[in-house]
Amino acid sequence: MVEEGIREDFLYSQIADRLAAQIEKGILKAGDKLMSLRALSKEQGISLSTAFKAYVELENKGIIEARPKSGYFVRFSPINAPERLHNTPPRLVIEKANVDDMIRTVYKTITNERIIRLSVAAPSPELIPEAKLNKAMIEALRKSPHSCTQYDDVQGNLALRKQIAKYAFNWKGNVSEDEVITTQGCMEALIFCLKAVTEPGDTVAIENPIYFGIFNIMKTLGLKTLEIPCHPDEGADLEYLEKALETIPIKAVLFVPNFSNPTGALMPDHRKKKLVEMLAARQIPLIEDDIYGEMYFGKTRPGTCKSYDKNGLVMLCGSVSKTLAPGYRVGWCLPGRFKDKVLSNKITHTVSSATPTQAAVANFFETGRYDLHMRHLRKSLHTQCLRYVQAISDYFPPDTRLVRPQGGYVLWIELNKGINAFELFESAIQESISIAPGQIFSTDARFSNYIRISFGAPYNTVIDAGLRKLGELVTGLGQSCVAN
Repeated sequence: MVEEGIREDFLYSQIADRLAAQIEKGILKAGDKLMSLRALSKEQGISLSTAFKAYVELENKGIIEARPKSGYFVRFSPINAPERLHNTPPRLVIEKANVDDMIRTVYKTITNERIIRLSVAAPSPELIPEAKLNKAMIEALRKSPHSCTQYDDVQGNLALRKQIAKYAFNWKGNVSEDEVITTQGCMEALIFCLKAVTEPGDTVAIENPIYFGIFNIMKTLGLKTLEIPCHPDEGADLEYLEKALETIPIKAVLFVPNFSNPTGALMPDHRKKKLVEMLAARQIPLIEDDIYGEMYFGKTRPGTCKSYDKNGLVMLCGSVSKTLAPGYRVGWCLPGRFKDKVLSNKITHTVSSATPTQAAVANFFETGRYDLHMRHLRKSLHTQCLRYVQAISDYFPPDTRLVRPQGGYVLWIELNKGINAFELFESAIQESISIAPGQIFSTDARFSNYIRISFGAPYNTVIDAGLRKLGELVTGLGQSCVAN
């Protein structure tokens, strides 16, 4: 047997990946029958057990299905999925809307566990290793001379900063713990970095659409924004930005190159390099929000803009809020040449970060638990993404289009042009389903027929029923538009 001396789990994953690639390329199409377990075992020189595990992995992802007494068949195919979003410019505003009011309304549903929260771009409790985190917290408290009751180093917990510097290797970074400053989550890191390089009235370039929390930060800091179109496949439009730089005095740029929220777009590494070089030539700082960088579905982690930084102008921000523990509020930044200014902002606003949670996260990293957790999380998210896409294909109208992301938590979905996403949100809430309407992802509510759905919760009968009902609501609103 070829599997002699080779780990079985590696073999079945390898077989599953090859079959998934054939389905993705359309070589195997929805409805096609796969070879039997015995035939797969004989052809590949693997055990029946390994062949079975390969099919189970594809079945769990919703790619294939087992039919009683008939065998295995292709269930999911990109050809049958909703049409992919194209690089078309967003529609202009179709009505005046108070975006702040919409955001407040959506936020009211975020912690309500009686609602199917498709609006929350974060890991569901089932995906968080609570028992292991509790163990890490206990170990951290036990090792601390004062049980983590005292202020920690102003720059941040040393053990945590060492681990962050160590993990920079994954994105081709070469940094030391002295270059890291910890914060209370990624949002605080972004604020400190913005305050370090801007003054009220300055203009900052951001993506459009973008997570609503970012343009709320801009408003709070008294900053103007230049919204750069974000392409579904390549992220921010660098050519658009380059032209804008010729006429507009942009003081800083804030982008989410890896799995941007809400589009899920991944900027290719060669374009990250181009972005860094373009801004370096003009001495413009780049604030890189890399909060989703670890949630990739491919074989390797996507790179960062920071890895191409030769001038200290890239300020990378991250946290464990999306990967491990949203409630721990542990974040960080690598502010480059602006370290002293960022540290001064931290001293002014928070003095130091929370001692117990920093120590617990550092312990979780040190013991190797984080690596193991992330392998499971990435696999779960990829599986959930495929299942959600399949359900949308089954339940939503044929004119639905979406971005199929390569990582992250969210699906950015375009509906019939006549549908108002906020009206859909209000109808869905009546059915105990929460979504994020597209209007809240721009300053002028322009994405009025788009919605964002998170696949952070494992797919089950409740999620399936919620997506089915949501599809019915979308269909009903679409038919009303035609009738009117």
